[in-house]
Amino acid sequence: MTTTPSVKTKTKKKKIVKQVSHGCAYIQATYNNTIITITDLNGNTLAWASAGNCGFKGPKKSTPYAASTIVKSVAEKVKDIGVKELNVYVKGVGSGRDSAVRALNANGFHVLSIKDITPLPHNGCRPSRPRRV
Repeated sequence: MTTTPSVKTKTKKKKIVKQVSHGCAYIQATYNNTIITITDLNGNTLAWASAGNCGFKGPKKSTPYAASTIVKSVAEKVKDIGVKELNVYVKGVGSGRDSAVRALNANGFHVLSIKDITPLPHNGCRPSRPRRV
């Protein structure tokens, strides 16, 4: 007697998309890159994008145009989640800071607050020793 092995077909569960209306946007703007992360109020990441992720290379990654393109990309990712209102936290000194916040407003998000969380040294590192010639 030969028995054929029973083949089980896996049924794919439908992914449940949670609806979040209020979130936080973290913009990290350095001299070399710009990264935007959108989270819910607990800090769980909903979507993120960076300049390198959107196809920019080299010195173009830190431009204001790249920052607005990144925001457009993130807005596409979170539109089915339903995020409308954002608290914006900006970190860094890159040139994409201001244009990223403006682009968030232009892409249909209601910006509730903008906070700068750039780290500032209290006293900094220990200075190097004086050079002896």
